[in-house]
Amino acid sequence: MSGLLVTGTSSDAGKSLVVTGLCRAWARQGVRVAPFKAQNMSNNSMVCADGAEIGRAQYLQCEAAGVEASGVHNPVLLKPGSDRQAFVVVRGKPAGRLEAGEYATGRTHLAEAAFAAYEELRASVDLVVTEGAGSPAEINLRAGDYVNMGLARRFGLPVALVGDIDRGGVLAALYGTWALLDDEDRALLRTFVINKFRGDASVLTPGLDEISRRTGLSCAGVLPWLTDVWLDSEDALSIGRWRPDGDAMSERLSVAVVRFPRTSNATDVDALAAEPGIDVHITTDLDRCREADLLVLPGSRATVDDLAWLRRQGLDAVVTERAAAGRPVLGICGGYEMLVETIEDAVESSAGTVTGLGVLAGRVTFHDEKVLARPNERWKGHDVDGYEIHHGVVDAEPTFPGGSASGSVWGTIWHGTFENDGFRRAWLTEVAAAVGSAWTPDLTAPGFRARRSAMIDALADACEASLDLDHLLEVAQEAP
Repeated sequence: MSGLLVTGTSSDAGKSLVVTGLCRAWARQGVRVAPFKAQNMSNNSMVCADGAEIGRAQYLQCEAAGVEASGVHNPVLLKPGSDRQAFVVVRGKPAGRLEAGEYATGRTHLAEAAFAAYEELRASVDLVVTEGAGSPAEINLRAGDYVNMGLARRFGLPVALVGDIDRGGVLAALYGTWALLDDEDRALLRTFVINKFRGDASVLTPGLDEISRRTGLSCAGVLPWLTDVWLDSEDALSIGRWRPDGDAMSERLSVAVVRFPRTSNATDVDALAAEPGIDVHITTDLDRCREADLLVLPGSRATVDDLAWLRRQGLDAVVTERAAAGRPVLGICGGYEMLVETIEDAVESSAGTVTGLGVLAGRVTFHDEKVLARPNERWKGHDVDGYEIHHGVVDAEPTFPGGSASGSVWGTIWHGTFENDGFRRAWLTEVAAAVGSAWTPDLTAPGFRARRSAMIDALADACEASLDLDHLLEVAQEAP
């Protein structure tokens, strides 16, 4: 049995991308491989077939590896509810809250849950490709760490370090990470990967050779900037690269997605952005929200707080004006909860009863027990499936998949519905009709899920072409 920890010089260095590519590349070689992340801090999560909630990135990595995703692949998920508090999910189920002061000292039980999950997983496959979190050089958090070097030390995992050259200073980041670790942690570092390189890689060679000379780490390769690869991120509302190549449709629809302070499941709008002729913008600008063909209120991990923020920005008036004028508005999960008449919340906040925007009928009541489900139904002849992650339950007549509709206002408690190609295109056709647009879907365009699977293959192709997979496998086989 083998294992490899892929960690980075910083957050967003490309750890998730590298793990996804390695899982697909090795799976294609016949290796029984599985991804693992001991702890993820993200509000972008997914519900597995067994009802477990895990990070969206790990769900996608399981798809890349060809394994059924479950709570064992991401045993600890922290979902920030405020700057000083996070909701805890252990093995896919809610497990209380973690206060800011407990982050470095109050996680012993979480570490043990993560270690137990890793032991269970490594007994079932040939190779576990583990993703770290943030950077192992966060020495202020080292004492309670169980996702980076704490995990590596526990299981003797060799470590591959990923550096993002696009943000600059990658050589200093690699060397600085190595230098900051203590001797026992540093001894587990084996190799490094450069990510997001544009240009002639030979220009890098002298610098890479010097890093190897100074640290003793091998270079496993240089991944190029991949313009056609954009995988599910953990938190960022980043949808720019989903625009189809050569999208020259003359008739277009503009979509404004409100950037909440506590947005969750931002990937819900990816499928809209991937549709030819649809221009999606993440924004807080009142004019853009007012003028767009479609306004989207996405999910929120703090519905009442984000609703209060919406009102402070003056965006509540934009929503009600659009609804009154028949201008399309869509609310997803927390965004849907904001659209109804009343919110009763003693779970995510202490606000009690709050008046909603009132553009859809209904009342939301928050319950201690979280709803985790994978529902499906049909809408106007189209199959629709999605997933549910929420404490708030909306009491309203169901007239739309996972929710309700009135005029040109739609709300759904489900995530992921717009990944259903037929449903998405039929619904966008209704949006176009509501604003008098001649936009129609390009039925020859690749479907969303097919395109995502093709991107995983493209990423694996890049790993095979640019990384020394044999060397990385040899490194992984050093694990006891």
